[in-house]
Amino acid sequence: MLGIVCVAVTATRRWEVDWITEGVGALYPEEWDRFAGHAERAGLGYVKGRDRLVTVYSALMESDDAAIRDAASWAWARWEDTHVAIGRSPHQRPSGWDDDRFRHAFVRLTSYIWSHDGFCYPPLIERAGELAEIPGVLIHGRHDVSGPVVTPWLLHRAWPGSELVVSETSGHGSVDMGRSWDDANERVFQRFSA
Repeated sequence: MLGIVCVAVTATRRWEVDWITEGVGALYPEEWDRFAGHAERAGLGYVKGRDRLVTVYSALMESDDAAIRDAASWAWARWEDTHVAIGRSPHQRPSGWDDDRFRHAFVRLTSYIWSHDGFCYPPLIERAGELAEIPGVLIHGRHDVSGPVVTPWLLHRAWPGSELVVSETSGHGSVDMGRSWDDANERVFQRFSA
């Protein structure tokens, strides 16, 4: 393996998933209320503050009713657009939301994987020492409210030989992070070719 370059780093720990689906609501209360309200109205018995929202959305995306899946995927997409907006152009939006198949697959996979803590047992950060022989570059935006920079920082500290690049002006994605990604890939490739 040449190395690993990660952008907008997450380890899918439970607190990260609960942060992105619930905690970030403190920054966008009106949008989070709409997101959580959809789950409450879906009739699965979801109660704010008691149940995990991600688990309810995973169940909604498994429904046999196409209208339920469609409404849930649009509610998730709207929430996704909200919390990743910092550091992006106001007109920059994921390219696939208008494609029902893409949107449904994205929400179904994300909510399922997140509701199971990324299937990482024990969590990746606790096992990062196993990556010691693999060069790694972790690129993250300081203003990424969806995934606070503490995760790549902890992963970097636990991963011997990794490099952490924090873009001070970026959120979840930006042109600056794209340049950092290009540079990191070139450095990893140069190490291999030397």
